[in-house]
Amino acid sequence: MATTKAQRWGILTIMIVMVVGTLGSFAVMGLDIDNAANDAARQQDAMNKYTAEYRAYQAKVDAQGVELSVKYYDTFKEYSSQVAEFDRDGVKEIKTEDLKVGDGVEITGTTKFAAYYIGWNPLGKVFDQSIDGDKLKSPLPISTGLDAAGLIEGWKEGMKGMRIGGVREITIPSDKAYGESGQGDDIPANTPLKFVVMAIAAPTEIPQPEVPAELLQSAY
Repeated sequence: MATTKAQRWGILTIMIVMVVGTLGSFAVMGLDIDNAANDAARQQDAMNKYTAEYRAYQAKVDAQGVELSVKYYDTFKEYSSQVAEFDRDGVKEIKTEDLKVGDGVEITGTTKFAAYYIGWNPLGKVFDQSIDGDKLKSPLPISTGLDAAGLIEGWKEGMKGMRIGGVREITIPSDKAYGESGQGDDIPANTPLKFVVMAIAAPTEIPQPEVPAELLQSAY
C-alpha cells in the first residue's frame, strides 16, 4: 500500500529526530571523553609538581640529617659501648642513669626536641638504633612534646627531667614497653628493654609540601 504525503513526512521527521538524537549522544560522549582527558592531564600535572616538590623537601631533610650527623656522630657513637646483656627478671620499674648531663633546657612533657637512640633487649641484641655505619640517621623528632608523642610509656616517663644535650640510659619494664604484644622477633612478649638516648635541640622544621586537591579528589 502506498504511503500518503503526510505519512512520508512523518516518517522523515522520525528519522531526522533519531539521527539528531544519535549525533547528540555521540557529542555528549565526545564531551565526556574530552573532560576525562582534561581531568587526567590536570592530575598528571599536579602529580608531577608534587613529586618535584617532595623530592626537593626530601633533599633538604637528607641534607639536614647529614649536617646533624657530622655534628653529633662522634659524641653519640661512644655510648654504643653501653649495650650489654642484663637481667630481665630484675627490671620491675623504670630506672634512669644520666651518662652525660646536658646544658640545655630541661625536658618536660611539652618540650619540643629530637633524639638519637640505641635500644636493646636482655640478650644484648640491638633491635633499633640511630647509628648507621659511620653516620647517624636523621634524629627522631619529638615535635609535639613527650606527652602527645606516639612513644612507649617508658620513653615518655624516662626522658623527662633530662636536659638538651644530655645522654641518658633508660631501663624500662615490659609493661611500660611493648607488654604482652611484643614487637617482632627481638622483642618477645613481656620483654624489658634498655635505651641510650641523646636529646638534642629540635632542628629547624622543614615544611612538607601539601598534597594537591586534584590528587586527593582522584583518590575518592
